[in-house]
Amino acid sequence: MQGTQGRFHIDTLAAAPRARALRMLSSFAAQDWLVASYMLVLLVGVLRGAGPRREAALGYVLGDCAVFVVCMVVARSGALQGSRWRLVGDALYRIGLLGAVVGSFLQLHLILPTVSPRILDGSIYQIDLAVFGFEPAVSWDRFVTPATTEWFSFFYYSYFFILCAYLLPMALFERRLRVLTELSVGLLFVVCVGHALYLAVPGLGPHAYLRGQFQHELSGGFWWPTVKAAVDSVAGADGASRKDIFPSLHTACPTFLTLFTFRNRALRPYRYVWPVTALFTSQIILATMFLRWHYLLDVVAGLTLATVAFLVSRALVPAEARARVAQGSGPVWRPLFGRARA
Repeated sequence: MQGTQGRFHIDTLAAAPRARALRMLSSFAAQDWLVASYMLVLLVGVLRGAGPRREAALGYVLGDCAVFVVCMVVARSGALQGSRWRLVGDALYRIGLLGAVVGSFLQLHLILPTVSPRILDGSIYQIDLAVFGFEPAVSWDRFVTPATTEWFSFFYYSYFFILCAYLLPMALFERRLRVLTELSVGLLFVVCVGHALYLAVPGLGPHAYLRGQFQHELSGGFWWPTVKAAVDSVAGADGASRKDIFPSLHTACPTFLTLFTFRNRALRPYRYVWPVTALFTSQIILATMFLRWHYLLDVVAGLTLATVAFLVSRALVPAEARARVAQGSGPVWRPLFGRARA
């Protein structure tokens, strides 16, 4: 009898960590699994790849994965209790979720050439000509002047400010959980799926592949040099290794934000900012082609990706909220400051 009780006690102790691990995994949200799947895709792609940048790419991706896993485990395990420590856990959750995605974006000049040496510009260009009958980057060459280049360069560069204008206030101060979760699910879907598609459809863009077809050089006083410097800063030493054109995330992210703000136009501040977001989105999309970074097919793919992300976030968020209440997992997000609102 004593031996049976001893074995039961040992089995119980052994089962406790497994039970805690299962509870932690069950608390993972859909967006957590989305980013985890994305990181796994990057890791497998780099492990199967080759080339002189493979070692550096693998080191960075493993680092991204480690940060993501540690932050998720700490944040979702419930190990940090009390108001002060819970704030640390919530901050770590944001760091793990967003840090892995942003970090991998900054490393694409190492990751993409490691995963595949292919360049599919020729195929994309031929599809544009066959389906649409023209290539905007080439057709609009006659409109290139310093003034038009500066106009579109300003809007192209504003992409980064628009993302920050939405992400930082939402991540820090938004207390409406439905709004916050729809935004995060949608944008993470756009970026993770978009980056994964870069691996499958690598390309350099019209500025490189169609260089000989342009009669007018892009030039400007301030915004064009600023855009060029920003692109070059993340393009790698040779400027030809960041094959991230399909789909156009400069199209997909602002388009999703336009759909998101229009859907929430009854709420502040979206009733005021959605027309401005829509205007900037339209000009950013045109700028991607005018400045010769993207083909028309890239833009169509970006519009499609944004629409799918919007529909997915709109359907998934309320369904997941109900499921998490039923299983007692708590909300996907907790506000850093103040109480949560519906």
